[in-house]
Amino acid sequence: MRAVTQVQILRSTIDSRPSCHVTHDVPAVIFSSGGFTGNIFHEFNEIIIPLFITCRHFKSHLRYIVTDFKPWWVRKFLKILTHLSHYEVINPAEDGKVHCFPGAVIGLKYHDNLALNTSDIPGGYSMMDFKKFLRESYNLKVKSESEIEKPTIILISRRNSRKFLNENDMVVVMKDLGFQVVVTSPNQMSNLDKFSGVVNSCSVLVGAHGAGLTNTVFLPAGAVMVQVVPLGLDWPSTAYYGETAPEMGVHYLEYRINPEESSLFEIYGPDHPVITDPMSIHMQGYNVSRAVYVDGQNLKLDLVRFREKLEEGLKLLGRSTPKSK
Repeated sequence: MRAVTQVQILRSTIDSRPSCHVTHDVPAVIFSSGGFTGNIFHEFNEIIIPLFITCRHFKSHLRYIVTDFKPWWVRKFLKILTHLSHYEVINPAEDGKVHCFPGAVIGLKYHDNLALNTSDIPGGYSMMDFKKFLRESYNLKVKSESEIEKPTIILISRRNSRKFLNENDMVVVMKDLGFQVVVTSPNQMSNLDKFSGVVNSCSVLVGAHGAGLTNTVFLPAGAVMVQVVPLGLDWPSTAYYGETAPEMGVHYLEYRINPEESSLFEIYGPDHPVITDPMSIHMQGYNVSRAVYVDGQNLKLDLVRFREKLEEGLKLLGRSTPKSK
């Protein structure tokens, strides 16, 4: 919250308030583009979905005032912003004018991790309505996975922590099962105008727990998300993606690694609490556990187990599994 500027509400009489430079006939919605922007999970979780919850029922008749204005962030999500409002965004730090509105919403409504509570939203919008909104915003063509002729799998490739040490072997397994394979990097994911369409054309999304799995919002209905759960990250994996994917109309599978599949196993040995008792590490505080489980481990998957998980995904898609050679 230190990156989010506070908004002051001042009470004044009609006589003491400044004159309007610009008078609007639509309400203002004031929010910050500060916080953890740059991380797609936090961008969707704390801004984009709350923005949809707060603004959709205005039917584009509203104007944004964005504090902590970041031009790159506005460009990144311009298609979403312009689909929710007919008007240009106001940057109050540079505008310098007195704007008068008939009403205003200060701050955004937040429900839960990547979630919408239908009963608390004017218009009763659901996560499926949000996904429809994304298809409209990005002009995504594929509504249902059944429209995809050849099953396509997208692998979220990581370059720092929680990266797959045998990624090339994983790709071989995918191709052997008949998948067309797309391997994507963080740089490619930053351009949502293009990347949303890539994900929308896929049947399966595979990745280790991390922000990249947020791109599940672009998968067509009936697709499969396979989350690889690193050692010690069971709770966030379930809370952030395991519980939310079904609400998106997506089948959810998880591959929970065995200790031997984590690089931590070689570093600490089989009997260290890092391996045998992750909760004891979490109890030492987030900074300690993050250094170990979030930033300190990489993964080498058991290819037999991984293949079995992908075969399970094929069954969920209603597609046949090729016979082993």
